[in-house]
Amino acid sequence: MNITFHGAARTVTGSKHLIRLKDDTTILLDCGMFQGMGDQSEDLNEHFGFNPKKLDYMVLSHAHIDHCGLIPRLVAEGFDGPIFCTSATMDLARILLMDSAHIQMQDVAYSNKHRARKGQPLLDALYTDEQAMDALKLFKIVEYHQEYAITPQVKLVFTDAGHILGSAAVHLTITEDGKTTRITFSGDVGRYDDMLLNDPEPFEQADYILLESTYGDSLHKELGPIEDALLGIITQTCLVKKGKVIIPAFSVGRTQELLYALNALELKGTLPDLPYYVDSPLSQKATEVLMNHPEVYNKGVKEVLKTDANPFGFKGLRFIESSDESKALNNDPRPCVIISSSGMAEAGRVKHHIKNNINSDKNTILMVGYCEPSSLGGHLLNGDHEVHIYGELYEVKAEVRSIKSMSAHGDYEDLLHFLACQAPTKVKKIFLVHGEYEVQQHFSEKLKEKGFVNVEIPYQHQRVELE
Repeated sequence: MNITFHGAARTVTGSKHLIRLKDDTTILLDCGMFQGMGDQSEDLNEHFGFNPKKLDYMVLSHAHIDHCGLIPRLVAEGFDGPIFCTSATMDLARILLMDSAHIQMQDVAYSNKHRARKGQPLLDALYTDEQAMDALKLFKIVEYHQEYAITPQVKLVFTDAGHILGSAAVHLTITEDGKTTRITFSGDVGRYDDMLLNDPEPFEQADYILLESTYGDSLHKELGPIEDALLGIITQTCLVKKGKVIIPAFSVGRTQELLYALNALELKGTLPDLPYYVDSPLSQKATEVLMNHPEVYNKGVKEVLKTDANPFGFKGLRFIESSDESKALNNDPRPCVIISSSGMAEAGRVKHHIKNNINSDKNTILMVGYCEPSSLGGHLLNGDHEVHIYGELYEVKAEVRSIKSMSAHGDYEDLLHFLACQAPTKVKKIFLVHGEYEVQQHFSEKLKEKGFVNVEIPYQHQRVELE
């Protein structure tokens, strides 16, 4: 048996890990898109490193695009096996993959207009909406804690990873030649005491663990609750400076957390009387999906639901749908709060909002999650004084702030807590995935201090034989 790491190997995005058994049965863990890496992303997304036609099964940990975004291309290139995931993940993946297909088709149509004028060959979309629909037909639901026999030799169990709605840690029990091997893939590990979701669950002893490490060298410590930080930034920007707060936020998870925090301020009677816009049709759909899965809420949210039927709605909130409405926000000088995707500010409507508001010190750009260093959000977080947006250079006059504790990824204490259910001496090896190499090196040392002596940081397309 071996594992080959075809994505999220010394990078954060592009999750893809291929298990091959002695009888040539192949199981792919995730099929994510590379994001936030400039031109390099395009090349990486066009080449899997394996033949999809020879793949037997796929297991999906959760619906974020860097974990599921290449599934339609996988199917278009010949994969026709089942894709196992939780029911909430399937509901989210449906809207996310259709939205992603729309973006692929839109982007290539725009590029082809320019290429046609220059007499250059036209490009094909990474995948189409029809291919996304074909892929969704292969999804098969396996609920948390339900043991499912993928084959007589391979058993699958999901446990709640607490990262986003439907997110799961994947546990495979594989029997070969009378020997049983247990492999755990963490997917993305959420925060303990998360604002909305249940804590990541403990799991049975594993022989091998593929562990995400996005924040393997960080602690998400903040002074005061998230609501207080939001209130301070909104008050200073909108009420004192009469400016706008622009918040790049992922449509799934982060946007709902922001709405929940703003709703909490309204329940306390402290929410400033302002327009609050969610400029992302996808965010509205994702919020509706979350409302349809109350089983994932933690005890705190369930208590709020006893007195507030909609914990994601409040006075002044408006969801923006059309592009014309979105453009109109940039011509409206009134103070407001705009939440828009994408979270790394690499694409989508938020990029236009940043472009139109970055040139005034009245405004604030508030980052609330992880950004690839080479993304627009990464450059803003780095404190760059000038940034490129749509090929033009802009001086950063707006204030750039961040609330690190809003990350849906666990910090290194959360990751160590996630592993607390494991006897270190019984874990043959931990493979660190989904992280920047320097961060992974730091986290590797922390793991060794906890007794996990065999830690490996695989590189792209590296194959590792398992005992």
